[in-house]
Amino acid sequence: MQISNRFSIAIHVCVFIGLHQQKQKVTSAILAETVNVNPVVIRRILQQLKSADIIHVSRGVGGAQLAKEPECITLKDIYYAVESNGKSGQLFSIHSQNNKDCPFGQSIEHKLVDTFDDIQQTLDAKLETMTLALFSQEMQCPDTK
Repeated sequence: MQISNRFSIAIHVCVFIGLHQQKQKVTSAILAETVNVNPVVIRRILQQLKSADIIHVSRGVGGAQLAKEPECITLKDIYYAVESNGKSGQLFSIHSQNNKDCPFGQSIEHKLVDTFDDIQQTLDAKLETMTLALFSQEMQCPDTK
C-alpha cells in the first residue's frame, strides 16, 4: 500500500502558495512548473484544496491564495483534502464480505477494524501537530521569478 503522490504535491503547492502569494499571482502554470507536473494535475489538486477550504482560487489569471493563516492549516487538513478514502476519510479500506459461517471470517474484520483504527489515529495525531507554517519554516525556499 502506498499513499499517492497527491499528498506530497498538495503540501508542495500549499507551501509555495503561502510563501509567494503576497509577491506574485500563484497560478496553476507556476505551480505546475515548480512541482514539475502537468497543469491538469495541479488544477485537480487545487480544486480538492479549495473544496476543503484550504485555499481560494480566482478564475482566470487571478491565482491561488491560502484561505487561512499557515499556522491554522495542518498536514492532516491537507491529507484529508486530497487522500481520504471516500467519505470516511480512512487510510485503509476493509473487505467486508467475509464468510460469516467461518469462525475466522467472523473475527478477522473486527480485528482489522481495531488495528487499522489505531494506525489511523496515530497518523492523524502526528499530522495534526504539523502546521503549514512549521513545515515552511524548516525549508530553504529561495524567491522564484
